[in-house]
Amino acid sequence: QVQLVESGGGLVQAGGSLRLSCAASGDIFSITVMGWYRQPPGKQRELVATISNGGTTNYADSVKGRFTISRDNAKNTVYLQMYSLKPEDTAVYYCNAKRFSGYVYWGQGTQVTVDS
Repeated sequence: QVQLVESGGGLVQAGGSLRLSCAASGDIFSITVMGWYRQPPGKQRELVATISNGGTTNYADSVKGRFTISRDNAKNTVYLQMYSLKPEDTAVYYCNAKRFSGYVYWGQGTQVTVDS
């Protein structure tokens, strides 16, 4: 089992920044990729960014150049630094961890609200 706990969400003005954190615990040695997804109000959950154990990153086109995903392996934590936030970035942000077997774990989510 893997437990994921997100933190760092909140209310921010358009153009502002936030940093989300996701602390992983449990059977973390089985994790190969971690990432962030988001679910805007009334919409489906969508990919934001992922990072592999080797550090390879992948971003949704909508956040490229504004968001940065990183990981601190010593702290078993993944971060999502968000700059130049827009109202359309408003969503519940979920941390995700994928095992080598393909099984996926989810965090409980953290709300990000960008006020115009």
